[in-house]
Amino acid sequence: MMRTGSGGVLNAVCAVQPKLLKGIASRRLHSTYDVAVVGAGIVGLASARELIQRHPALTFVLLEKEKELAAHQSGHNSGVIHSGIYYTPGSLKARLCVRGATLAYQYCEKKGIPYKRCGKLIVAVEQEEIPRLKALYERGLKNKVRDLSVVDAKGIREREPYCRGIMALDSPYTGIVDWRMVALRYGRDFEEAGGAVVTEFEVSDMSVVKESPAGSPDGMKHPIAIRNKKGDEVRCRYVLTCGGLYSDRLSQLSGCSTEPRIVPFRGDYLVLKPEKHYLVRGNIYPVPDPRFPFLGVHFTPRMDGGVWLGPNAVLAFKREGYHLYDFDARDFADALSFRGLQKLVLRNVTYGLGEMYRGVFLGAQIKILQKYIPELSLSDVLRGPTGVRAQALDRDGNLVDDFVFDGGVGDLGSRVLHVRNAPSPAATSSLAIGEMIADEVESRFTL
Repeated sequence: MMRTGSGGVLNAVCAVQPKLLKGIASRRLHSTYDVAVVGAGIVGLASARELIQRHPALTFVLLEKEKELAAHQSGHNSGVIHSGIYYTPGSLKARLCVRGATLAYQYCEKKGIPYKRCGKLIVAVEQEEIPRLKALYERGLKNKVRDLSVVDAKGIREREPYCRGIMALDSPYTGIVDWRMVALRYGRDFEEAGGAVVTEFEVSDMSVVKESPAGSPDGMKHPIAIRNKKGDEVRCRYVLTCGGLYSDRLSQLSGCSTEPRIVPFRGDYLVLKPEKHYLVRGNIYPVPDPRFPFLGVHFTPRMDGGVWLGPNAVLAFKREGYHLYDFDARDFADALSFRGLQKLVLRNVTYGLGEMYRGVFLGAQIKILQKYIPELSLSDVLRGPTGVRAQALDRDGNLVDDFVFDGGVGDLGSRVLHVRNAPSPAATSSLAIGEMIADEVESRFTL
């Protein structure tokens, strides 16, 4: 299914973006709010939107350190609407993904945001992958993934004429969308409901204050002070942080543990040259290998008509480092000194070196991709965009695969909720995650 109209919808939504960003960037600070949300990625935006819709009588402010919203993970991803196949049946991730996908399609329809329900094949190319593929099918059925089926080699060719494989899972409910466009629409919903959005406000400190703001008639109704490095201050009753790549550092401002630690992994994509776009119709994914920590390279069509291949997964030397030579001394030292990362690396030395090698020598990555589309050649691709994933790790080197909420210590900790980990697929699940986070806020605080 394709929801783009004749181009008018796409043009109309795109025209909204600069107007939205300009309006948000020009918003000025007031002094006090009931709730401050820190972080305007897709999770923070969805949560702020859900909270203000539930509590329209309260005042909300959304604080973002960048000039624009959804500037990092929310705007640097593959754009897939996942259907919920991979996740443990009954788990929170599975439930949120399945519900989130449904909500995402409904939201895009309602708001006129273009998307394509182009489907996905998870393709087995070797006999040893067949048992894992069948187990994945059973998992998808238990998760109530819509319209999931198993197809043979002929079925693969009918859906993807240039793809070769022995057997595949066909997930027609999987789709693609511009998640940054969706996130910006969440921000517009929040503003239209009366929320204030303030950009270029990088939170550096939060504390409980002992006196009310000068000239305030409310006394100590707003005891939390949030400050940035420029000396600006916002007062509020409660704080919700959704910091993505900086979620661990934000949580430490209220006395939380340093763990789980966020370790940044960079993913580099290749792009198909326009004359080769015919090779790929929908998403083509490998069968996941449980021995390795990441999903593996795949083929992903884009809303602009392009096709991305990849990504790899290598340690980033900067939390928001989208280029090979981007480097931040603190980020690099934090990552390398963390025992959890050291253990992860030691368990996956061969895999990690392979990822680095394939990132430098594209022929090695093409060789893997040719297992699925043999016609692909090195001359068909160009280096493409890059994303950075906020991977939460525990001290034993395990990927933290579930949501982590924290508060902190003392009076400050009793008024703060940190979303320390919102694992993939957070964009697909964002509206469902927003509901869950709003429930968590309401259970902890008296709004």
